[in-house]
Amino acid sequence: MIEHVTSAGVWLNEAANVAGRLLLAPIGVLPAAASLMLTAAVAGIVLLYAYKHTSCQGAIRRVRNTMKADFLALSLFRDSIAVCLRVQVQILAGACRLFLHSLIPMAIMAVPTGLLLTQLGLWYQSRPLRIGEEVVVGMFLQSAPGSPWPGVELAPSPSIELQTGPVRVLSQRALFWNLRAKTAGYHQLVFHVDGQAVEKQLAAGDAVMRVSMQRPPRKLPDILWHPAESPFPGTSAVRSIEIQYPGRTGWMIGRDRWIIGWFAGSMVSALCFRRMAGVAF
Repeated sequence: MIEHVTSAGVWLNEAANVAGRLLLAPIGVLPAAASLMLTAAVAGIVLLYAYKHTSCQGAIRRVRNTMKADFLALSLFRDSIAVCLRVQVQILAGACRLFLHSLIPMAIMAVPTGLLLTQLGLWYQSRPLRIGEEVVVGMFLQSAPGSPWPGVELAPSPSIELQTGPVRVLSQRALFWNLRAKTAGYHQLVFHVDGQAVEKQLAAGDAVMRVSMQRPPRKLPDILWHPAESPFPGTSAVRSIEIQYPGRTGWMIGRDRWIIGWFAGSMVSALCFRRMAGVAF
């Protein structure tokens, strides 16, 4: 069962990567903050119409009309404690009904929204290396503590200069390299692990680029959060490979802060277009 769910996650990532490269390509030519707000605005409108067509708009409007009447009664009969208490209970019940009506559209939109956020994370969570900048690359092994270490070599590349490594960390069953980027673009780091080639993508340059921080293990949370590269199979000697990219800086697009800006922008966009779309919440 778990393997079927994991396979579904891999398939969803593959589909999301194809759509993400196509639909999010303008991010690479726009300033990061501008592209973030643009994607948030577009996503807000799309999610607004998705909510409209997956929710029971008639029932929502009836509940809202009832709540408006309750608020009016609350202002007209504010001197009557009994009436006020009864109306307040009715308003609370109406709020609960609105919440229940939103559960189905929220559940339907959760998966595509989550996949979109992981695709956006490739652009906004970290920045690529600058030319001449150094970075630490870590390879984590599948084997248990105390088992023999496989032979591991990093293949030479004209785009990457090896500074130090590999350095073994016994407690983590990991090897670390310190590398320096020499040319801009997407480069493939090729490791030979007991004679088998293992690859990890590295991004370098001054442009806004998709940055894959980890080639993940075959575990669903890691697969969904690091969607750009295929996971390592359970039979591989390597569990994962991570690159410690620098985080983006800025009040709007800094590491992890971009999610707040994106949600705020999409909510403002949805609220601005709500009347035009004829959507009731």
